[in-house]
Amino acid sequence: RKCKYPGDLENGYFDATNLTFGSTLIFSCREGYRLVGNEEVSCVIKNGGVDWSGDLPYCDIIPCEPPPKIANGDYEERANYVYQSSVTYRCRGPFSLIGPDTIHCTFDADLNGVWSGPPPDCRVVKCENPVVKNGIKTSGLGSSYSYKNSVIFECNQGYFMVGAKVITCEENSTWVPPKPTCEKIIADVCPAPELQNEVLIPAKAAYEKGESVRIRCSAGCSFPDGSAEVTATCQEQSSWGALQHCACVPEGSGSTPVISYGRVTAGQKPSYSVGDFITIECYTGYTLHGEARIEYAGNNQWVPAVPTCQLSVFILILPKVIVVVVVLLAAFWIYKKFFSQNG
Repeated sequence: RKCKYPGDLENGYFDATNLTFGSTLIFSCREGYRLVGNEEVSCVIKNGGVDWSGDLPYCDIIPCEPPPKIANGDYEERANYVYQSSVTYRCRGPFSLIGPDTIHCTFDADLNGVWSGPPPDCRVVKCENPVVKNGIKTSGLGSSYSYKNSVIFECNQGYFMVGAKVITCEENSTWVPPKPTCEKIIADVCPAPELQNEVLIPAKAAYEKGESVRIRCSAGCSFPDGSAEVTATCQEQSSWGALQHCACVPEGSGSTPVISYGRVTAGQKPSYSVGDFITIECYTGYTLHGEARIEYAGNNQWVPAVPTCQLSVFILILPKVIVVVVVLLAAFWIYKKFFSQNG
């Protein structure tokens, strides 16, 4: 004897291939949902027949508490926050946003809703006007600098730079890295070659006449002759001779992954940069296997891996059920016709 099919579990799934007396159904929910009610039911004797030992549960989307408020900033409030909801913070002037501006609702090991990270801070960030003796600013001209403003320096003729040419105003109102210095070029000393897509081995601010340095291309780059590394030697009059620079093949931006029997519901763009997120769901009748929210990691790779949409168990067994019903109806029709002819 069999129990009747208990019905579909919206946003969840169970194996209904065995509905006979004594069988047990175990219920599970899709990612981002949690089970409310019985985790399992059994086919038992009840009221003179067979029936399930309990009611079908339901899958409830995981909620999050309202996101934390921040001083001197705000976000667009909603009536409720559920799995994959996101909140973007903004600061009121003259405050600068420190940290990621967006957090999203996710869940912990106990299926409780939690936010993906702490909220950002809103601070007043002001860096002093950086002045480099015997050097000039070529970008970022001005006298007042706030969070993430950058300045680029170069040294005057006859001087070479010690330190980084680009500095950025960071959250503690300090320049990172520290501002460089410009040192006078003396005879038989070569300042370090200007870099674009290379690194120096060994790396120093200056090299003596006759001293050599290896210039190695960054990953994905090469010199015009195809090599990844060359050696240059400090020559007379503080010259390196004719230096060439590495050329790089730009990394292709990611494309939207193809989801058979599914689609992207959030975050879809013509191309993607590292750190972009998309959300995927399956069409009706298909179950998502893998994470619904994935992040672009570069080189057309997604983390975690792109999920797949597979036909749900109910859809798989439906044709078999139909075949059984058709066979039973045909047998009943033949039986009835035979006995009516012989009765």
